Amino acid sequence: MVSSGRKITKPKIWQMCIYICIGANSQNSANTGAPVTSVKNFPESRGSMIGLLKGYTGLSGAIMIQIYLAVYENDSKSVILLIAWLPAAISILFVYTIRDEKPINTPMSLNVFYHFLTISIVLAVFLMALNLLEKIIAFSEGRYIAFATLVSFLVVLPLVISIREELLIWNVKKQAIDPPTGVTVERPKPKAVSPKQGDEKSSLDAIFYRPERGDDYTVLQALTSIDMWVLFLATFCGLGSSLTAVDNLGQIGESLGYPNKTVTSFVSLVSIWNFFGRVFAGFVSEIMVVKYRLPRPLMMTMVLLLACVGYLLVAFPFPGSLYIASIVTGFSFGAQLPMNLTIVSELFGLKYYSVLFNLVQLANLLGSFVFNVKTTGTLYDKAAMKDLTKKGLRRSQ
Repeated sequence: MVSSGRKITKPKIWQMCIYICIGANSQNSANTGAPVTSVKNFPESRGSMIGLLKGYTGLSGAIMIQIYLAVYENDSKSVILLIAWLPAAISILFVYTIRDEKPINTPMSLNVFYHFLTISIVLAVFLMALNLLEKIIAFSEGRYIAFATLVSFLVVLPLVISIREELLIWNVKKQAIDPPTGVTVERPKPKAVSPKQGDEKSSLDAIFYRPERGDDYTVLQALTSIDMWVLFLATFCGLGSSLTAVDNLGQIGESLGYPNKTVTSFVSLVSIWNFFGRVFAGFVSEIMVVKYRLPRPLMMTMVLLLACVGYLLVAFPFPGSLYIASIVTGFSFGAQLPMNLTIVSELFGLKYYSVLFNLVQLANLLGSFVFNVKTTGTLYDKAAMKDLTKKGLRRSQ
């Protein structure tokens, strides 16, 4: 309902729960459709693809802030309006580009990923510089518009490269009978044989049937495998603790006596190194797997050990240690998710990747709830009660 003041009435709790549910699931729909389709279309470069997509996801908030400042002139109420229409409009506009394609290699295929990487790094550094300048200099409306235009150009530039590649592939298909030298058309690989509904194996036998790693597992086969539970536990502990550290970095900085501007710098450092961790995990892990046959789970273990270094710097602080901790924690946090999602596709195949993809992300949410809400929240409450008791005060209900 609309009140006489032309404003909607205050929503009730159950209504807010519905709104949050719809918003979160709509985000997850795009977050599943784009990576899963991209990995199926580029199976030989799945690590690089996931790293790029997750890297751009990390930058999306900073990109929208620049657009918001240019369009709405720092009107805080209008940010909700921007969040409501912009992602929906982009999803509707590009939904038909998310489709399965047969992989076709061209002489530029590998270079395209590095072009995307270069553009994303330039965009990330530019956004970080803008973030720092906005804290020092008061920008005019014209400057906000100019910077937002440049940011939008960098965001659209990969699309221009993609259109160029589509035209190249179209020319390859036209000349499929007699392809030019240096251009190869990749044929689909034969799929691994696994039990089907018509086989003599019962459904119970099918659950305990173990395909080779990398072949297509069913959901039940994956859920009953040791590999999935080890990965689930690593994600639960690794990403759950990293999210806890990132979410509480501001309070940690304040408790250690850092000024507000410095605490804001910590948050900015986490954001930018979170991006670098994501693209690093994608591209570098892909190179290490292809050239040196280094298993991705081993690289994941190294990233988790690096995260432990960041936590120790927070637990045993020294002057300036939080700067290092914010960089280490942000980088390791960013590197974990792309590597986890790539490992899922390498272990269990791509047939049911969308379901298994989200099962691993469920471990992320559960870990955040246990470590951030139940553990850290409880410890904060106990520490606050001790301080109140020392001061002879009581907590208001």
